[in-house]
Amino acid sequence: MATDAGDPIPRFPAGFLWGVSTSAHQIEGAADERGPSVWDVFTAGPGRVKDGSTAAVACDHYHRYPEDVALLAGLGVDAYRFSVSWPRAGSPGGLDFYDRLVDELCAAGVRPVPTLFHWDLPASLDWLERDTAHRFAAYVSTVAERLNDRVSTWITLNEPAEHTLLGHALGVHAPGRRLLFDALPVAHHQLLAHGLAVRALRAAGAGDIGIANSHGPTWPASADPADVQAAAFYDTLLNRLFAEPLLLGEYPDDLGELMPSPDIAADLKAIAEPLDWYGVNYYAPTLVGAPLGTETESGGVPIPAELPFSVREITGRPRTDFGWPVVPEGLTELLCGFRERYGDRLPPIVITENGCSYEGLDDQDRIAYLDAHLRALHAAVAAGVDVRGYFVWSLLDNFEWAEGYARRFGLVHVDYATLERVPKASYHWFRDVLRAQR
Repeated sequence: MATDAGDPIPRFPAGFLWGVSTSAHQIEGAADERGPSVWDVFTAGPGRVKDGSTAAVACDHYHRYPEDVALLAGLGVDAYRFSVSWPRAGSPGGLDFYDRLVDELCAAGVRPVPTLFHWDLPASLDWLERDTAHRFAAYVSTVAERLNDRVSTWITLNEPAEHTLLGHALGVHAPGRRLLFDALPVAHHQLLAHGLAVRALRAAGAGDIGIANSHGPTWPASADPADVQAAAFYDTLLNRLFAEPLLLGEYPDDLGELMPSPDIAADLKAIAEPLDWYGVNYYAPTLVGAPLGTETESGGVPIPAELPFSVREITGRPRTDFGWPVVPEGLTELLCGFRERYGDRLPPIVITENGCSYEGLDDQDRIAYLDAHLRALHAAVAAGVDVRGYFVWSLLDNFEWAEGYARRFGLVHVDYATLERVPKASYHWFRDVLRAQR
């Protein structure tokens, strides 16, 4: 998917927030200087990570963060979305690292945007247990008390849908459970944790609070009623289930009746605490049809035959090295669809992740991908969607969960043997885009 300079990317509104994202477990390393997470336990098992690797060292960001902040400053981003490791924050002196990181970011003129949970649950906890939501709120209070004097923007959770589906329903991510629909309590407890965290942040005097939810359009495989019905169910499960409790204060299609709660109305009131903005992680649409009676695949993830839908291949599109279809107009469709579906209940939107896996330092395919998605995002803005910011995934190549180090999403190349950082062509391209936007 080669590209050339082409026309300049249209200008986004004044005050638009430009940033890049990472997560603690994927880049920090220094695993011996924090408590264990469910991902440490998961990756210790044979065959769970494709290249047999772990994140014990990763990019060693824990020790090299000044170098990485210098890369952020050179890139010219307004903001850096990172995550706080709950196992590290709960270890002696663990919050000292985030003190140092936030100070370094502020000195470089980069806004720190911490995500408070990005899948690395302490190994002693379990999202099947309701108490984990309350434990999360207590942890959030501790972090906010420490950092709120310098942090103005907060994210509660990253992608609770994927953590539920991949980690608890299908078992391909930590903690490795294959519960199928019995994983629904995990969804509810994460959403409750989000709501309780919003309350904890507000109580600590924090403002500008959002969440990073993953969303994408769901396309029926055909006009056949069975395919349309299966696609609607998939859309409910992966999109509406995680948006509507937050935005509307209710579960779609009576799914609330399946949630474990002594008082579902009180839980939903907490979950629907008002947000300042709504984060969207976008990668691709999903093509869904009726069950085929055989296992299908979505983004390299097996979809069991017993589920009431099958995932089909989107054809006729370029693909990333991960095999994901490149469909930038899906971002426009998603955002305009959300505005139509939720109206004035939809807060301003921030794209909290968007990116792609490609090899090479001269990564023209990544440049073409980002260029096309920024134009698609601008089309949504021009259509009236209130979008306030955009974060590229990711600053650095990193530990890509069950894929190990086989996938490279970074604007900056990391040599995992030497840990040397080398900016790619896309880093320089994005730097120039940001300069032109100002």
